[in-house]
Amino acid sequence: MIALSLAEIAEVVGGQTHDIPDPSVQVTGPVVRDSREAVPGSLFAAFAGERVDGHDYAAAVVEAGAVAVLGTRPVGVPAIVVDDVQSALGALARHVVRRLGATLVALTGSAGKTSTKDLIAQVLQRKAPTVFTPGSLNNEIGLPLTALSATEETRFLVLEMGARGIGHISYLAGLTPPKVGLVLNVGSAHIGEFGGREQIAQAKGELVEALPSEAEGGTAILNADDPYVRAMAARTKAKVIFFGESGEADVSAENVRLTDSGQPSFRLHTPSGASDVTMRLYGEHHVSNALAAAAVAHELGMSADEIAVALSEAGSLSRWRMEVTERPDGVTIVNDAYNANPESMRAALRALAAMGKGRRTWAVLGKMAELGDEALAEHDAVGRLAVRLNVSKLVAVGGREAAWLQLGAYNEGSWGEESVHVSDAQAAVDLLRSELRPGDVVLVKASRSVGLESVAQALLESGAEGEVSAR
Repeated sequence: MIALSLAEIAEVVGGQTHDIPDPSVQVTGPVVRDSREAVPGSLFAAFAGERVDGHDYAAAVVEAGAVAVLGTRPVGVPAIVVDDVQSALGALARHVVRRLGATLVALTGSAGKTSTKDLIAQVLQRKAPTVFTPGSLNNEIGLPLTALSATEETRFLVLEMGARGIGHISYLAGLTPPKVGLVLNVGSAHIGEFGGREQIAQAKGELVEALPSEAEGGTAILNADDPYVRAMAARTKAKVIFFGESGEADVSAENVRLTDSGQPSFRLHTPSGASDVTMRLYGEHHVSNALAAAAVAHELGMSADEIAVALSEAGSLSRWRMEVTERPDGVTIVNDAYNANPESMRAALRALAAMGKGRRTWAVLGKMAELGDEALAEHDAVGRLAVRLNVSKLVAVGGREAAWLQLGAYNEGSWGEESVHVSDAQAAVDLLRSELRPGDVVLVKASRSVGLESVAQALLESGAEGEVSAR
């Protein structure tokens, strides 16, 4: 964080100081909420949860070097006491962003947010110091904590914004007002909570409504291939840049193909020129993510050649997102188990099909959460797609939704042992350990709550131990 005195922080958050001998002492390190992350110069935000109360760790964090605690009660060590820690973090983030002077890029969408955020960050880092959301910490706590990790040297701040209802993104954009706003897509993620795509579009479009006008330097970057996103151009006074395959796109891709290993290659076109890209990431869906990142980078002054080199060298920064590992025995594990929705499921299956040409492919799939009334149809459709893509084996893991996946595959023409429904992750591991053979490609994907990353981990450990069928 930029250096701020405890007295200034207390004033910004409307708090009272307790047990602070010298209010002029400065916080020079990060703001943390995990006591294990406390370092000299940090500020510890003490949240009281259902199981753990951060206030109980006050003495330990100060001993570790934290300057003070931000909490809701005195704790016997230097503290700033507020009514609500979350609101105080938001106020502090707003103050720091205002003081910082960095260009703030915010992005949202139903799918691909984290992968695209990681791409944007890796591209912009080549131009100037960049701070970005770690993983997918994109809510009312994660976003201000990310903003507060910026320092005086930071020139770009890239923030992922998530939403589970109308008004969420407006709130986040109020905490950290963006100059550049990117909307990727409007899909089915959380449709059960929102009630429909129109409501999702309303929520996602709050980002472009929060942007400054074009005269004030605001830019909205919109997916021209998504009609819900394209329509958001009418909801902003900012400059509008389109990306995608549409003829009206300002940033586009030509000659898109996949390498033999399933990595996308294309010719990038921007208003400043064209250049060739071959990505290290897997799956054609990353082309759209790359175009979005390229549009941001172009708007912030990078040439087509600079962008193309950065995109070609960018990797995956967040765990369990198309994380590809080849075992010593030649089995390839694709761990995409961080989360799942219909759009990302379809993209992952297509990537599996591309990666597995000439090889036996396995799709180990579980529940897609928060789909509401669309759940049956969407799970059925994913099962059917696995068959249409000639995936060799579908293993549907879990309860009712997994049964729908398997039923969709069966109704599309899968029978016998081509698709199977198993009760849990351990059953999937047992099946795969007995039937995998060298050269197979295994995709593991489900919503985060299912925890299928344990399947991928177990298979990787099995490979290390040499447990594989010789058939």
